[in-house]
Amino acid sequence: MAVVKPFRGLRYNPKKIKRMEDIVTPPYDVIDEQGTDFYKKNPYNMIQLDLTKFAGNNVTEERYLSAKRKFDQWQAETILIQDQFPALYLYFIDYTLPSGKKFTRKGFVGTVGLAEFSEGIVKPHEMTFRSVTTDRLRLLDTCRAQFSQVFSLFSDEQGEVMAALEKSCPDTPLYSVEDQDGCVHRLWRITDPEILAEVQSFFQNKSLYIADGHHRYTTALQLRELLWERGETLDADSPFNQIMMYLCPMEDPGLSVLPTHRLVSYPEKLSVPDLLAKLTGSFQIEEIKNGSREMLVAEVIGRMDEHKGDDRTVFGLYHPREDRCFMLTLKDGAMVNINADLADALRELDVVALSELILDRLLGLDHERCEKEDLVHYYSDPDNALDVAVKGASGTGQEPILFLMNNTPVFQVKKIADQNLIMPHKSTYFYPKILTGLLINKLDG
Repeated sequence: MAVVKPFRGLRYNPKKIKRMEDIVTPPYDVIDEQGTDFYKKNPYNMIQLDLTKFAGNNVTEERYLSAKRKFDQWQAETILIQDQFPALYLYFIDYTLPSGKKFTRKGFVGTVGLAEFSEGIVKPHEMTFRSVTTDRLRLLDTCRAQFSQVFSLFSDEQGEVMAALEKSCPDTPLYSVEDQDGCVHRLWRITDPEILAEVQSFFQNKSLYIADGHHRYTTALQLRELLWERGETLDADSPFNQIMMYLCPMEDPGLSVLPTHRLVSYPEKLSVPDLLAKLTGSFQIEEIKNGSREMLVAEVIGRMDEHKGDDRTVFGLYHPREDRCFMLTLKDGAMVNINADLADALRELDVVALSELILDRLLGLDHERCEKEDLVHYYSDPDNALDVAVKGASGTGQEPILFLMNNTPVFQVKKIADQNLIMPHKSTYFYPKILTGLLINKLDG
């Protein structure tokens, strides 16, 4: 099934770069429009190569040629150096959740043979759009290098892969880098031929599940198609038939999926009594009282957390203009007559109950209107969402309503992908994000 291989990683030369914190970036799609802080940190910062997603409407070829010139120059100056031997790279991240709990997520980086989603080898859970990948395709085609990894999951109940790789792990990592959230990323190179062969053999009967990077994966498929159209012949071992991936066992105790909260801008004023009247037929409603807004939100999130694993769909609701907070518990049978085309596995998702039942059916905000009028915004940090909601409450015309979510469990991601289904937008937020700049997969030369 999945073809996982070691590769000769291209990476920053530690003799030339003294502070990797000034070099690496988050994935391009989570960098804001300016990205000015990264440009200021160091002239060799990865944003100079991987660019931001904000290409504009009238992008010229110079955007991509400039990145290509820098990429070639940095190699010529040995700012970037390529490892002599193929390797798999252990990649651990030490991090702390807002609750104060500390974890280490363990994974590794290798290349994976490209496969169409229809083959069932690499499985998505999100929709991809070709229009979104146009900028990435031009960058990939021009620079002929994969600057960031796709984040994928695999099943390994016995922990065989990580045990094998850790057996051969050197004492000192190639890099230890602290990101802007205080997460520490560590990378080791594994070159033992027996270990590499053992890991490759493990994946022969395995499928992979994309966690983050659906559009990066689709872009690699598009580049391969483009080369075929140009008449190029690519054998199975061609670098253009491979993609760099960070692979993590879905059973890893350090794997965290955070919730993504929804701030809805209702198009007109809506009082709490009127809002509750719309919801009461489908939900049991309990008001959370006595405290500041921050305490109310923290209290409802805590109560929601208690319901994880009991198959109940619960939401937090905060109405900033009236400073009132509620916990909503879905009543049995409330989803029965909602969208007959929905598969059972999708009906089980909290995010589907929100989009199909609350927004579409009860509030009258269908998907098309929400997208066209930009009525829903997404936040992984509830405090940030709360600040924006409160600021919006002082305006006129619209009513901000904050819906607080539980996370989507990994088993539901696998279930959806195995059934060839697609989750709603922003259903998962895998944390921490993988850094861009620790490894590059060079496709040419």
